[in-house]
Amino acid sequence: MIHPDTELKYINESIGFGVFATGFIPAGTMTWVLDDLDQKMDESFVKKLDPLRWAQVSKYSYKDHEGKYVLCWDLGRFVNHSFNANCVGTAYDFSIAFRDIYPGEELTEDYRSYCSDCDFECLPENEFTPRIITTHDFWQHYQEWDLQATEGMQYFNQVKQPLGFLLNPIFSEKIKAIASGFQSLDSLSSRYQKPDFAA
Repeated sequence: MIHPDTELKYINESIGFGVFATGFIPAGTMTWVLDDLDQKMDESFVKKLDPLRWAQVSKYSYKDHEGKYVLCWDLGRFVNHSFNANCVGTAYDFSIAFRDIYPGEELTEDYRSYCSDCDFECLPENEFTPRIITTHDFWQHYQEWDLQATEGMQYFNQVKQPLGFLLNPIFSEKIKAIASGFQSLDSLSSRYQKPDFAA
């Protein structure tokens, strides 16, 4: 589920829609949490879909560490990619704002952090950003996203968490310990098997 202080807005023909803050979302706030309304689909099921439904699933879902396609039930599926994102995923099935997000600002995540198993094109943000996100990108950059998540977690206990009730109970004690400074954040990479090229 996406943070409640958000709305869907049309951006332009190239990008389509995006998710924008309707209120101030301070650093350390969970911006999205996986919940039991999000649909998880086995790859074998997805591969049998007709072209019309496959087009939608491939556009709006992501593949999790178990290899399942996750299709968000709400506005979460419209969060766009950015190489200069303001939200980052964690190893605990939630994303966090690692810097303050102001009203009217778009919520974005770096799609490279989802450890994609296939290359795909993205819109360039400037002349220096790549046009292709590759399967290698996650293993080249995951430490950057770990640092961003660690930065956000410093403020976790200091801000309101409207999505706190949706946290998976198996992570609750770990999150409390991390937010209190007693434990370190698990790396995003801990959820995936390291490929040979990243060894």
